[in-house]
Formats: sequence, C-alpha cells, structure tokens
Amino acid sequence: MITRPAAQSFDFARSLEAYGARVIHFPVIEIVPPDSFVELDAALVELELYDWIIFTSINAVDYFMRRFERANNNLSDLDELRVCAIGDATANRLGDLQIHVDVVPNDDFNHEGIIAALENYLGGTEVLRDLHFLLPRAAHAREHLPHTLRQAGAKINVVTAYRTITAHPENRGRVEAMLRGGAIDCITFTSGSSITNFALIFASHDLKDLLRDTRIACIGHVTARVAAEHQLPVRIIPSLATTHALAASIAAYFEDEEPSG
Repeated sequence: MITRPAAQSFDFARSLEAYGARVIHFPVIEIVPPDSFVELDAALVELELYDWIIFTSINAVDYFMRRFERANNNLSDLDELRVCAIGDATANRLGDLQIHVDVVPNDDFNHEGIIAALENYLGGTEVLRDLHFLLPRAAHAREHLPHTLRQAGAKINVVTAYRTITAHPENRGRVEAMLRGGAIDCITFTSGSSITNFALIFASHDLKDLLRDTRIACIGHVTARVAAEHQLPVRIIPSLATTHALAASIAAYFEDEEPSG
C-alpha cells in the first residue's frame, strides 16, 4: 500500500511492481496552496538578500516556482544563490527547470545530514555563520533544520509555500476491511505527515491493532520516529532515503521472509 499523494506515486509504484508487487493506492495527503502567499512573495522580492535556498521536497520546488514565475522573475535571478536540494527527486525537478543544484545530501535527509552536507561543501561549521538561508516549505513542518542552522550562527527565513491536509480516500472502508483481514502485506510511509494523516483517517481505531498483520515500511529514520510515536513497529527502513531504495528494501525483506525449500 502506498500512502503518498497520487501525483507523486507513479515512480514508486513502478519500482514495486518491477519486483512483482501488487500496489494499492491509498493517498492520505493532499497538497494545497497556503492560506496566504504573503511571506513567500515578500521573500521573492528580496532574493538578493539570501546566500542559499533549501528545497526539501518537489512540492516546495513547484509552489516556489509558480510564485516565482507569477512575479515575472527570470531564472537568472537565482544565479547568485547556492541551492541545496533534499533528495534526488527534488534535485531532478530543479534540474528539469534548469536550476543549478550545489548540494544534495547523499543518504541522510534529516537535519543532521543536511547540515553535514552544507558544512562539507562550505569547508566547516564556522562558514555557516551569518549566511542567509531561505527555506520555502510546508506549513507547520518540524523546526529541527531551522533551529540547527540558527545554532550554527546562520540566519534563516522560513516561509510557507504550501500546506498538506488530510485526504478523504473513497476506498477507506475497503482498505480497512483489507487491513483487518490481513490482505495487505506491507504499508509504506514516505513522510511523518503521511503517518499523522493516516492516523487521523482511522481516528476511531487503535493503529497498532489495525496494522497488526501488516509490515510497516518507512523511507527513513525521521519518518520511522513518527511511526514510533504512534507505537507502530517499523520492519523496513532503507539505508538510502529514496522510494527506489525503499522498494528494493521491501523486496529484500519479503524475499528473506519466504521459507526455504
């Protein structure tokens, strides 16, 4: 079962199907515009004030660029900025838009890994001091990255580029019956918000009980920590936080679980 937004599920589903899996889509998140674009629009007017921009997702890229183009900006306005992209998918989206990416953390997409990648690129922690970062992201995202950058002496402006809201899947009843009947072998979560929204959709149920016969796979340790907050035992976490690596880890898990001979 894939719980990420439908528009972002194609590559992940294709990877799972290549291993012989049958995929069930149950999107628990919808991506929508923020309540106001005031913060983002103000940042776009003052882009020359920033040294770096950090994109943490494809959604951040898409919503940022829509407002960027709406303001009649040119791509050349981004030339003086260093760009950090979290994950290959985010970097690829920026590449498709002809935006140069300077830093992509290799395998650890939590705040420690991002800071380490920036420090490695810049040549040390002290170089972060007094640099100005712009972070367009989802409303109400976690504060670990901004807090860590500020502790290093950097200045960071966090602006809301989009919101994630709980979806209302039409197949909720069918999915609940399948989960309770043990018909779903594995459920995948690719963000902490997907777990939170899954819990909201099944708010009347004990999630641990609902998923007792289903293996839980999380894209990384940050997502797995949210699962732990809901007392969900995570069986599968890839070493690389990508959907391709997650699909491979799921396939390897079930191959090892099959009885021999």
